[in-house]
Amino acid sequence: MSDKYVDELSGVETTGHEWDGVRELNNPMPRWWVWTFYATILWAVGYAIAYPSIPLLTKASNGLLGFSSRADLTQEVETAKSAQTMYVDQIAAKTVGEIDADANLRQFAISGGASAFKVNCVPCHGSGATGGPGFPNLNDDDWLWGGDLEAIQKTIAHGVRFDGDSDTHVSEMPAFTDVLDAAQTRNVAAYVWSLTKTPSDMEMANAAGKQTFLDNCAACHGEDGKGSIDMGAPNLADAIWLKGEGEEAIVRQISMPKHGMMPAWSARLGETTVKELTVFVHSLGGGK
Repeated sequence: MSDKYVDELSGVETTGHEWDGVRELNNPMPRWWVWTFYATILWAVGYAIAYPSIPLLTKASNGLLGFSSRADLTQEVETAKSAQTMYVDQIAAKTVGEIDADANLRQFAISGGASAFKVNCVPCHGSGATGGPGFPNLNDDDWLWGGDLEAIQKTIAHGVRFDGDSDTHVSEMPAFTDVLDAAQTRNVAAYVWSLTKTPSDMEMANAAGKQTFLDNCAACHGEDGKGSIDMGAPNLADAIWLKGEGEEAIVRQISMPKHGMMPAWSARLGETTVKELTVFVHSLGGGK
């Protein structure tokens, strides 16, 4: 520390501080800046009094103006719901076919269905509804239980193999380990693979494999392998594989079949949301 003195070059008194021979000039802040600073302090105090901002034990102060962003948001949501009531009531009263035929209702249902899909269906079917291993792609033309509006609505409403709904879709592929030996299983797997791809042994597929298929699998999948919507039997001739692709995967499915389960959504979401989901899924392009 050193005594204050007036700087010879600027004529300004120093603060008395010195660092390695460098002294600090005592230049006060401009008055306009100081008064602006004081004004911001007054503004902050006034704002804290007028609006809810002072933290208390269990909540913040209400403020003299009684403003509440939560109340404003609630009002905006109620206003939006009131504007939607007309469409929601119409969707509740009409069939999915009638909704799909009305351009305005269809667009509203698709928007609502898209929102419901993101919350409830994405974990299994994916954000783009393309599915994944064991979960159906909703964009293609492969529908186990039918791809028209009424069929999609029933599947969403009642689910698949869902114990909590008596109207759920029910079908199970039996394990053929007690019916087919290892050779027959490989033969029929080669034949099934030959419906869309080149099998490991074409002669085996065309001879023993085809006959084994007709004797054991055609009852559900049809003689042409194109499946049955009534039984939920997949089309084996469209190159779309839900449980795995390739002869080895087919062998595993014949021997130890995997069965998926989809919950029934009507009780949880309500019929109106189910209709919106139906129209949305149908709009993806794969619906019939």
